[in-house]
Amino acid sequence: MKIRRIAGAVALSLLLAACGTSPSATSTAGSADTVLKVGASPVPHAEILNFVKENLAPAAGLKLEVVEFTDYVQPNVQLDEGQLSANFFQHRPYLDDFNSSKGTKLTFAAPVHLEPLGLYSKKITALSALASGATVAVPNDATNLGRALKLLADNGVVTLKDGAGTAATERDVVQNPKNLRFKPLEAAQLPRSLEDVDAAVINGNYAIEAGLKPASQALVLEKTDGNPYVNGLVVQAGHEQDANIVTLGKLLQDQKVKDFIAQKYEGSVISAE
Repeated sequence: MKIRRIAGAVALSLLLAACGTSPSATSTAGSADTVLKVGASPVPHAEILNFVKENLAPAAGLKLEVVEFTDYVQPNVQLDEGQLSANFFQHRPYLDDFNSSKGTKLTFAAPVHLEPLGLYSKKITALSALASGATVAVPNDATNLGRALKLLADNGVVTLKDGAGTAATERDVVQNPKNLRFKPLEAAQLPRSLEDVDAAVINGNYAIEAGLKPASQALVLEKTDGNPYVNGLVVQAGHEQDANIVTLGKLLQDQKVKDFIAQKYEGSVISAE
């Protein structure tokens, strides 16, 4: 009888193992042995995560692995495929556009900070000096292109069609007094384009990574009040309340992280309220 019970128990355990799934990067229910694998842009996202990893995560019983990406596509692709537990590089409008165009189901778990978009130049030192017919490089992804055009519109450089919103494109420019020529480029390429264009609208993370100082070097800088482009922690839909994800979200919003951001980036990165 004991042999039969043992054999039955072994058979049951094998059946359950066969029906189950192996642990993946998204197994974040709260096990102390779980390692959260988080994809991030190098600056400032990975730097912020590494600060958390080294200073806050151990006391919270959280293990982090930070994986750096230099583009805006692969962190979402790998999160969707389960190769990552979460990612930290994007704002909600970009995420919404990505989900819509790629059919993914990724969602915000916690807001963290804002990186103001700015207009930079190596040829002029004031927006008023932007010449007629000048070439301005802009991000080529849908939401950041609209964001760049709004920055120019907010500063009187162009006028956009009413209701253009975050999805604005060059076709929504109804007034362009200086006959500016727009040159859409991948966001990561924009800092290098400064040698070849008159000015470029550059995302905050890539500006900082290139050694630019948004708070002091941008000709114009995005306002923070009511800004929808707060960057945050993103996970697969349904994992927002996983224990380790909730813990990481709280750590990223901790006052020590806010102090780190304020001291390190000197206004070029602003903590979310």
